[in-house]
Amino acid sequence: MMPGEGSRKQARVTCLVADDHPAMLAAMGDILERSGVEVVARCSDGEDAIARIETLRPNVALVDVQMPRLSGIQVAARASQSTPETAVALYTAFGDRALLSEALDAGARGFVLKEAPLGDLVRAVEHVAAGETYVDPVLAGVLVSSQLAAKLPQLTQREREVLRLLADGLANEEIGKRLFISAETVRTHVRKAMAKLDADTRTQAVATALRQSLIS
Repeated sequence: MMPGEGSRKQARVTCLVADDHPAMLAAMGDILERSGVEVVARCSDGEDAIARIETLRPNVALVDVQMPRLSGIQVAARASQSTPETAVALYTAFGDRALLSEALDAGARGFVLKEAPLGDLVRAVEHVAAGETYVDPVLAGVLVSSQLAAKLPQLTQREREVLRLLADGLANEEIGKRLFISAETVRTHVRKAMAKLDADTRTQAVATALRQSLIS
């Protein structure tokens, strides 16, 4: 071996896997090890997963979203604070927008669907270990929608209620009686909603809110 050759060898990616189904846990660990990933721990609940992450500090933690004691999202949130060098990738059967948005906010760096081929787990681990974000192609459209939704105006519950009643054709006084607030308070909510929606008129505010599915 030439001098320094060993130090130039690429270090193996280390990974913790967590799933409460023994068969899936075994399959996940085995496919990663056969692909050259060093599986440093296999856990069956979220509390054990975060404890082992904080002790072993693997490059990646591949965690099922639905876990006993701590969910995968809770594990991602804890790890992002205590062990930021460990990238958490979530393994999920669900692809709804709210879940993905919550996972992103928690610090998750990857998303893989359970129905995806096991080989996709390897791809996800390699990507997040390299500092990238990996999103299952099936989830990509949902994730984009989630990110776009975060940029929409954030109306309060009361502002949405007022706009919804405006859309029904009610006047300020009628809306106030329905919501047990004064007509002046109704006008205040309308003005705030118009400002958030960049609307010049009440009618435009209602139309914009309907178009962006902020009210129905």
